[in-house]
Amino acid sequence: MSSPPQPPPGDNLFMSSTESHTVTKRDLVQRISDSTGQTKVLVRDIVQRFLDEVSAELVAGNRLEFRKFGVFEVRARPGRIAQNPKTLEKVLVPPKRVVKFKVGNVLKKMVAFGEPKPTDATADSAASTSTPGIGSGSAETPPAVAAPEGATSNEAGGGNPFGG
Repeated sequence: MSSPPQPPPGDNLFMSSTESHTVTKRDLVQRISDSTGQTKVLVRDIVQRFLDEVSAELVAGNRLEFRKFGVFEVRARPGRIAQNPKTLEKVLVPPKRVVKFKVGNVLKKMVAFGEPKPTDATADSAASTSTPGIGSGSAETPPAVAAPEGATSNEAGGGNPFGG
């Protein structure tokens, strides 16, 4: 008996930390532009506006909740006295505010089990077998309008496990 075929290197669902790579905003803009047919300039502006809004809310001390994805919130860290390990000198660390992220249940499961990210192929197959409770259940997109990736309707982009 022969062993089952092995996936090519870098094609593993479970990547070790040495195999991961950094994805930049430019990379995301390119992917979104390619999958939606929108220009990179428009996508870049939308992504930047989203990031600006998230930043402004966090600076204001607000909590941002993206259901099934996660929660961003600002927490206050009290001041403390630390010690320089080299010189053993006592150092006063001032109080500060930090951003915390708590991962949502769907994202946690996707990462833990190595589930692939939603793509156009999975969106098409998921749309034909829509799952109740995922998405907002809004009306179907008219046939003349192509729904963008991650649309909130099961019929329009049912591959998004975060539901919109």
